[in-house]
Amino acid sequence: MIISPKSISTLVIALTISIISYAQDTKEKIGPIFKDGEAQIVEAFSDSDKWIRHDLWVETEFDTDGDGQPDRMHVAVTRPEQTETEGLKLPIIYVSSPYFAGVAGDAPGIMWDVDIELGETAKERVHPEVTRRGKRPIISNSHIRKWVPRGYIVVHSSSPGTGLSDGAPTIGGKNESLAPKTVIDWLCGRAKGYTERQGSKEVKAYWSTGKVGMTGTSYNGTLPLAAATIGVEGLEAIIPIAPNTSYYHYYRSNGLVRSPGGYLGEDIDVLYDFVHSGKEENRAYNNRTIRDTEMKNGMDRETGDYNDFWAGRDYLNQMDNMKAALLMSHGFNDWNVMPEHSYRIYKAAKEKGLPTQIYYHQLGHGGPPPMTMMNRWFTKYLHGIDNGVEKEENKAYIVRENDDNQQPTAYKDYPNPEASDVTFNLTAGGVMSGGLTLNSGSKKDETLSDDAAISGSELAKVAYSKNRLLYVTPKLKNDLHISGVTKVSITLSSDKPAANLSVWLVSLPWQVGEKITDNIITRGWADPKNHKSLTEEEYLKPGQFYTVNFDLQPDDQIIKAGQQIGFMIFSSDKEFTLHPKAGTKLTIKLDKTTLTLPVVGGKEAFTKATN
Repeated sequence: MIISPKSISTLVIALTISIISYAQDTKEKIGPIFKDGEAQIVEAFSDSDKWIRHDLWVETEFDTDGDGQPDRMHVAVTRPEQTETEGLKLPIIYVSSPYFAGVAGDAPGIMWDVDIELGETAKERVHPEVTRRGKRPIISNSHIRKWVPRGYIVVHSSSPGTGLSDGAPTIGGKNESLAPKTVIDWLCGRAKGYTERQGSKEVKAYWSTGKVGMTGTSYNGTLPLAAATIGVEGLEAIIPIAPNTSYYHYYRSNGLVRSPGGYLGEDIDVLYDFVHSGKEENRAYNNRTIRDTEMKNGMDRETGDYNDFWAGRDYLNQMDNMKAALLMSHGFNDWNVMPEHSYRIYKAAKEKGLPTQIYYHQLGHGGPPPMTMMNRWFTKYLHGIDNGVEKEENKAYIVRENDDNQQPTAYKDYPNPEASDVTFNLTAGGVMSGGLTLNSGSKKDETLSDDAAISGSELAKVAYSKNRLLYVTPKLKNDLHISGVTKVSITLSSDKPAANLSVWLVSLPWQVGEKITDNIITRGWADPKNHKSLTEEEYLKPGQFYTVNFDLQPDDQIIKAGQQIGFMIFSSDKEFTLHPKAGTKLTIKLDKTTLTLPVVGGKEAFTKATN
């Protein structure tokens, strides 16, 4: 048979195509790599110059800025090039924030005046405007550098009314839950995304596996919880870090108007002004409807009572639909977003039967879990690798005093299951130092005089003060481990119709140099007028005694031998409460006042520690 040159040429081309096709089929596909239950850094994903970055807008089903159009959320995507060149699909780490475009400056008068009498209405404060930074929000790169090389796509979005997102900030309102929910819907193919803010050209997340995890710190840690409480399909796991889980608990305490630590005079409308970086032309409408109507009518700085406005901004009330696995992180000495915020949600999630773990360190605001913990969590729930993280016997990881935050100690749970309540009574002498005893307390009354000009730390240091009452345990001969929530029951009278009530639990003698773990064990505040209910208050009748029961902030701390535990009762807290004129007198009935400590080893351990 004679084969023509044309036939030979055709045969060669076909053979070449077959060889190339075979090579492509047999070539090892680039994808995530796992070792010891963790996603590893993949060299092919690590060249940032080859990452694909693009912006888009996801359309929601709400209109909160009054322009008659559904609000669109600005979304920024960073993904490995292989999601385009090789059709690779990957799971998503998603971070949402109101801060990406900048915040208002710290101008005089933007905080509420705290130098007023209790129940008074303060004069109107200054309302700053945010100058948005640049033509687009400044998106953080920290999560991109951490997760993209490990085989994830990282997505950021600005929350409503901030940056290039439409809408209005509501500071815990429903749209701040629905916005990230809609972004997740888009990542799962259930919502529409567009290449322009007001355009009609659609963009789809064809590179998404439909598995999403959320994380972030502070407000950025609140929004994962906000999305999770919607129960959105595809949100598999969240790692909130120091999240604000209730705006009432952030700006109020047991009926008392109380500022977050470091931000004296801040309230929910101040935070609104601080983050309102969205469209300038929509700000007047947003201010009028959200800040000057909804917030003004609901926040109630005069009484500090709990109401429907605050109930709607408490995520504990919205957890029925939550399905996402929860790894919670917080600092026991976070006096900004206090540790009760994480504990209350962790406890509720655990009771719902959700996969849960909690990580606590001994420092202040922020502080993520060790990378290994986060990696294992996302590897399990986003990549589906069976690493057994949900079956681990230990659910709590607590950094012990002076240890590295990357080296927590594992415990079966938090609070420590070996802790039990030990109740102490008071013996007389509080202007100097009375006693904390397991025996009966003194049948006496003791009085303190309020003075907001004196700080709590000053009151704890001095040997004598008429402005506080201090009751101490015997000196510890062995270390004593406290784990859980301290409870107080204080029976008092006031010579004024209203008074602040503040409690510090301290370790004495006060240490000079003041490491954050040295002196303050935990704290709490309450409004005696709300002794019956957080939703209604009654003015105090001079000479009449009332019993106020409340919890201090959760803690897990080892008090060193040689120290004494001090229970300090005073009225106005210079760093946290309103500052009425000095002179209000509180009288404490000692035999009707108790302190209940969660002690690891219980009463026996305390008795042994004090010999």
